[in-house]
Amino acid sequence: MKQLIDVYKESHLGRRCPAYDGRKSLYTAGPLPFESKELVIKLTEEDCSDGSSRPAKERQFKVAIKLASKPDLHYLREFLSRRHFECPQEAIQVLNVVLRAKPSQIYTEVGRSFFHTSLGPRGDLGNGIEYWSGYYQSLRLTQMGLSLNIDVSARSFYEPILVSEFVANHCRLSNLSKPLSVQDHIKVKRALRGVRVKLIYMIYAKTCKIIGVSRDPISQLTFTLDDKRANVSVIKYFREKYNVVLKYPSLPALQSGSQARPVYLPMELCSIVEGQRYTKKLNEQQVRSLLRATCQRPNIREGKMVQVNNFEVEEPITKEFGMHVRKELALIDARVLNPPALKYHDTGRDKIVNPSCGQWNMINKKMVNGGKVDFWTCVDFSSGYWNMSEDFCEELVKMCNSKGMVFCRTPSIAMRSARSDRIDQTLVDVYKESAGLNKPLQLLIIILPDQTGSYGKIKRICETELGIVSQCCKPVQASKFSNQYFENVALKINAKVGGRNTVLNDAILRRIPLVTDVPTIIFGADVTHPPPGEDSSSSIAAVVASMDWPEVTKYRGIVSAQTHRVEIIQDLYKQTKDPQKGLVEGGMVRELLLAFFKSTRQKPSRIIFYRDGVSEGQFSQVLLYEMDAIRKACSSLQEGYMPRVTFVVVQKRHHTRLFPTDRNKTDRSGNILPGTVVDTSICHPTEFDFYLNSHAGIQGTSKPTHYHVLFDENGFTADILQVLTNSLCYTARYYIEDEMLDNGSTGGGRKPKDKVVEVRQLPSIKDNVKEVMFYI
Repeated sequence: MKQLIDVYKESHLGRRCPAYDGRKSLYTAGPLPFESKELVIKLTEEDCSDGSSRPAKERQFKVAIKLASKPDLHYLREFLSRRHFECPQEAIQVLNVVLRAKPSQIYTEVGRSFFHTSLGPRGDLGNGIEYWSGYYQSLRLTQMGLSLNIDVSARSFYEPILVSEFVANHCRLSNLSKPLSVQDHIKVKRALRGVRVKLIYMIYAKTCKIIGVSRDPISQLTFTLDDKRANVSVIKYFREKYNVVLKYPSLPALQSGSQARPVYLPMELCSIVEGQRYTKKLNEQQVRSLLRATCQRPNIREGKMVQVNNFEVEEPITKEFGMHVRKELALIDARVLNPPALKYHDTGRDKIVNPSCGQWNMINKKMVNGGKVDFWTCVDFSSGYWNMSEDFCEELVKMCNSKGMVFCRTPSIAMRSARSDRIDQTLVDVYKESAGLNKPLQLLIIILPDQTGSYGKIKRICETELGIVSQCCKPVQASKFSNQYFENVALKINAKVGGRNTVLNDAILRRIPLVTDVPTIIFGADVTHPPPGEDSSSSIAAVVASMDWPEVTKYRGIVSAQTHRVEIIQDLYKQTKDPQKGLVEGGMVRELLLAFFKSTRQKPSRIIFYRDGVSEGQFSQVLLYEMDAIRKACSSLQEGYMPRVTFVVVQKRHHTRLFPTDRNKTDRSGNILPGTVVDTSICHPTEFDFYLNSHAGIQGTSKPTHYHVLFDENGFTADILQVLTNSLCYTARYYIEDEMLDNGSTGGGRKPKDKVVEVRQLPSIKDNVKEVMFYI
């Protein structure tokens, strides 16, 4: 398309500079001299023969252009002036394409972001993966008018190296002369499927897409030549045709072409094409390396964003369309909410605390409701810190008791150390021993193995098979015997065994508007999706709800498996047919409402539903389905029971960043102050939304959370909802965590065509574990 414009702009395109969307649409700032025309483009393939006299190969393309529509900017102007209330999506799409036209020609495009080695640092992440720097760009409608949202970004890419070198790095192999193990073969196959490679033995720079990896080593592979008479080995073919003796005959071959007629390619003669994004899940070390390399202080990030805008956005094509982008960042108004007063136990020296700059600690304080632990023990799976459990638990129990818990100082059964390859049996032994003594464990403290990867397995066994509440500790952190660490773990344990660490003082005094006046339940919900590339894994829906009105501090959680990468929570309300009982009503909302009634002996008159991870394109769909499910769950408890609902979407995966204008009014990391709220300028022109930065920055640049009210029957004002939301951030810090899932919803995944994906049901959480927040 670039060549089409270069060749035909003057002669056929009326001197127009079209903007191409990368698919089937081409936009111009005015009419072309024709309504339909077919143009021919000839592309010459790159000659990589290093001086070969053979003629270059030429390919011919026909480009058909015909008038499809004439997008009108009139409704965009009307919308911005508040005279039209339907968002003109087509006009926004056109202008976005115009702004992206030039960078999409020269950079690697990933979603709404652009990446290139010239846009910033490029670094090694290990295992044949590297990161590239880039920037995100999107045009948005705001109260200020048309706004361009820009942010710096970084993503993982395949290193442009020989595939044989990639295999050695990815599997950490020092010797490629031996066949791959079964595990490494599977690993390589998953990592390379769909990757494009350049054939370095060809005279021309031919590229192929990998569809698989052969089961057998390349030394054992044969194929039929085009004359279909002779069967020849791959090794012999490359030796005779290309004069290449393969160094690694024990490696499998790459497969291109089709499954029916595969083309075998030696790994050592294929180079990975530069600029291909690595979409698989990064391991822990790679994530740390990426964060370390891209973590930037606010002033540095701000400078880079301004630099990107100045050098990348203003192009001749934008001028042709009459667009001008301001060089400076937008200056907006914000205010800082006061932190809530937190109530602790009256026996502590500090009974009420006013957090300063988003931070406070447990010095001179006691938990407002300390939990009780009579039966417990500890298992140490760490080989590097063998027999640490006794001293560690002594200090941990001492800390729990000092902060207000009633924690038995001696374990109910003997503590033990065990090898990490005996996790299953050790946990079962502990369970049986405690049950045999009629001392069912209320808490199992676990020091994790030195190598990562066992956490999910331990949690699954404890909470779904044995019914044990567990607290896992990383050995490196545990071995430091830090008071701060013991304090943090004690707070987690207290919440897990049914205690409460702190409550909002205004809740005790019944001074929280639209919460403490009538029974109110607060929900939090999210769907966590498998990482890209895992087509068969279920998505996991999680819902938590407050159980202690009016304090709204103690929560209970439910998880449920559902269809792969579906964002709507399918089990909020459900009906099943039972052979004996007939139609049985259930679902996550219904179960949590029943638990609330059991805990408080009251039915909630008000529901506040915070829904995480929904993209703007899914707002109406999620609201329609999930509000209907909430209504049905309520009416299933009692005919006509209809509590008033406020439905708020919580977005953390966005690219809005707020920078302080006064460097003297920041937190210690240089970020905007905790409690900073923005509800004008950059917010939606007609809807109820706001940005809130509730926490203090630790490192890098803080990201405010975007709250969007989709439905409100309770009559919240902006002030009341903002203060409530900010206050809740100081009490309920719960989240679902799993090593196999990426935390957060993207909504961008698609189910492969003609592929049946089975939803594997989650093993049921044991009843005694369900009573508390078992993940904190």
